[in-house]
Amino acid sequence: MTSVAHPLAPDWLSLPVDANALSPAVWPSSALRDRHGVLSVGGVPASDLARQFGTPLYVVDEEHVRSRARETLAAFSSQFERIGTRAKVYYAGKAFLSTAVARWVSDEGLGVDVCSGGELAVALAGGVDPAHIGMHGNNKSIDEIERAVAAGVGTIVIDSEIEIERVADAAARLGTVQAVRLRVNSGVHAHTHDFLATAHEDQKFGFPLERAEAAVRTIRSHAGLTFLGLHCHIGSQIFGADGFAESAARLLLLHARLLEDGPVPELNLGGGFGIAYTTADDPTPIAELAARIADIVAAECAKLGIALPVVAFEPGRSIVGGAGVTLYSVGTIKDVDVTLPADDSGATAVRRYVSVDGGMSDNARPALYGADYSVRIASRASDADAALVRIAGKHCESGDIVVYADYLPGDVAPGDLLAVPATGAYCWALASNYNIVGRPSVVAVANGEARLLIRGETEHDLLARDTGVASDEPGAS
Repeated sequence: MTSVAHPLAPDWLSLPVDANALSPAVWPSSALRDRHGVLSVGGVPASDLARQFGTPLYVVDEEHVRSRARETLAAFSSQFERIGTRAKVYYAGKAFLSTAVARWVSDEGLGVDVCSGGELAVALAGGVDPAHIGMHGNNKSIDEIERAVAAGVGTIVIDSEIEIERVADAAARLGTVQAVRLRVNSGVHAHTHDFLATAHEDQKFGFPLERAEAAVRTIRSHAGLTFLGLHCHIGSQIFGADGFAESAARLLLLHARLLEDGPVPELNLGGGFGIAYTTADDPTPIAELAARIADIVAAECAKLGIALPVVAFEPGRSIVGGAGVTLYSVGTIKDVDVTLPADDSGATAVRRYVSVDGGMSDNARPALYGADYSVRIASRASDADAALVRIAGKHCESGDIVVYADYLPGDVAPGDLLAVPATGAYCWALASNYNIVGRPSVVAVANGEARLLIRGETEHDLLARDTGVASDEPGAS
């Protein structure tokens, strides 16, 4: 293959020795190529999946999800037992939630964190013990709160003063006592390997630290509420523990003050642990994060002279993100001459646009956040020279990009099947019907078998919601 990097390639993207290779940091551990070069996940060939379920198609490696759930729970449990307390782990359902996924993580000992009535309904339908469900959201409706309290959810996270009264009223009407956490803003913003600590946060979630004590007094004034502790979430796709260290130190200062007026049994430090989307990403191993955060909590509690609380976490992406692979079919290919940036000579280079049958309707993250992904041909292997490609979607938007830059064999052609890894989190969850396109099916793979988790939408499904479509039903106009 060619040994010269493309001039339009971003600095982080290395020219591959083999453009067919599957980096274990990015792909599910079960991903491999057979003797014909066809990609398989969970023992199921991608070409078989495409024939049976069509494309685009979300593929989720069940054992990857289960193993990451087990690994995460074991890491936090062992490290917090080491320092003399316990850890709880909730799966953050917003990353991707179906009844099957709810069962998988529940089977592995995790609770489930939900943030809407719909997510609550899915978790309950999946058989999750309500006592192991945490309910989030900055604008929970009165109906959602009532449903959560009636179901017996373990905790509700209070996000505003008005929610204190709403949850207390629901508990009183239902004759029960509801455990609650208080979401606070620590002023720590973390993203990948960087974090920024400030005095104030301008965001919709939670209470400023200086208003938290008054809110807790109000919570404690209601006989129908039990205060479990503080909750904080500092960001997403975080590499390293520095942000958690700063946030935990700030929260534990408040935690210590709250202990003066009553018990504070728990501290929830949220989630946001990162994964690898490309070979340039280097997320911190979960065991290392757990050890570092446990040491931080132990040191801060010793400094403050307080007992260690039970510490809770809410990972989502780090459990399901790497388990997902999205399959696409190539439609058209177009070479575009692009003037080289920062080159006064006017020199150009060719960018190859490879268009697929999905796009921002099934993965909004590149358009929303400029997120980078990787790609490989899934239906075959090739010894053609590597070519820089941009994978474009089919939607009527110039920003409809699936993969901004990666190398594929230069003979990529219409009809090829492509696979984009690390799509288990926030892809199906953010999917839309833009351009009246149905959301794809989701299938689980394990032990050489595939089964449908979520049925994809057809045009018939989409038209069925349009009241202007003629109907043969009696009384239709």
